[in-house]
Amino acid sequence: QVQLVESGGALVQPGGSLRLSCAASGRIFSINAMGWHRQAPGKQRELVARSTSGGDTYVDSVKGRFSISRDTAKNTVYLQMNSLKPEDTAVYYCYGDIRRIGALQEYRYWGQGTQVTVSS
Repeated sequence: QVQLVESGGALVQPGGSLRLSCAASGRIFSINAMGWHRQAPGKQRELVARSTSGGDTYVDSVKGRFSISRDTAKNTVYLQMNSLKPEDTAVYYCYGDIRRIGALQEYRYWGQGTQVTVSS
């Protein structure tokens, strides 16, 4: 099996920073894309950032404030969030497009979510 475990969510004041981490573990053969989605109360889940072999992409609302990075040796993806705003408040979910050992294709696995609350 494959698991993704997130950490780093917290309550932070507007203008503050947080770094989210997501570590994949299990019978992993390879990892393609990794990224982060978020879902605010009453809103649809949206893609925040993703990291692929072709580069990194971000939703417009976080460009210049958020940065995604990966440690391939640790099968971990990070989301550095700076200049946080109240509208960034959401549950953040990481994902990985992972091929398991012995599998012929990759599947998208999700973390359990971590709460980020931006409030004074």
